[in-house]
Amino acid sequence: MPLGLAALDDLFSAFEELRVALDGTDVATIDAAASQVSHCASAVRSIGVWRADDAIRERVTALLPLIEAARVRINILSDHAGQRLALLAAHGSTQAPLVYGRQSLSSVQAEPVEALR
Repeated sequence: MPLGLAALDDLFSAFEELRVALDGTDVATIDAAASQVSHCASAVRSIGVWRADDAIRERVTALLPLIEAARVRINILSDHAGQRLALLAAHGSTQAPLVYGRQSLSSVQAEPVEALR
């Protein structure tokens, strides 16, 4: 198998792993799968002769629906996460405490103006 086809097979596998990872909830798995896709895409890009070979061009064309599906899935999941955050924010920090706590103004001791001079 030519080097370009092997690299494309790796890219197909990486996108399949990303699809499976996006169906789950483990952030580390999603991050690792995305890194693998990036690595495999760089390998395909570095070969450079894929435009001249018809077999490789056909395989890249077959990969386009997987790429589009991953893009759409990521956009949907990002939107869903944004909606959840907006819903939590609408309920206020008493119903869903913030991950990073902040001091409320009522808990901060005000210093007299004279002490600041």
